[in-house]
Amino acid sequence: MLARIYRPAKTAMQSGKGKSRDWRLDFEPASARSIDPLMGWTSSSDMDGQVRLTFETREDAVAYAERHGIAFRLHEPQEPPVIIKAYADNFATARRQPWTH
Repeated sequence: MLARIYRPAKTAMQSGKGKSRDWRLDFEPASARSIDPLMGWTSSSDMDGQVRLTFETREDAVAYAERHGIAFRLHEPQEPPVIIKAYADNFATARRQPWTH
């Protein structure tokens, strides 16, 4: 039973950092999902895939996994570069490209 400890990235549907500040512990799937031939639903016999734990800090998540004897893999977050933009830059005289509509 291997777990992943990571900080989720923000979704494409939001502009803020909501629900991306906490650390998450998810279990890796132990078995492949199967498709029901009649209805087409996917199912799995792995119940650990439904468990999702959240922690305020990385240290709390690692301490929990070690305390309960859970093997884990730690994924460090990759911060995107901050690009500072201003609306006035569209009309700057020192623009590299001409402004068009």
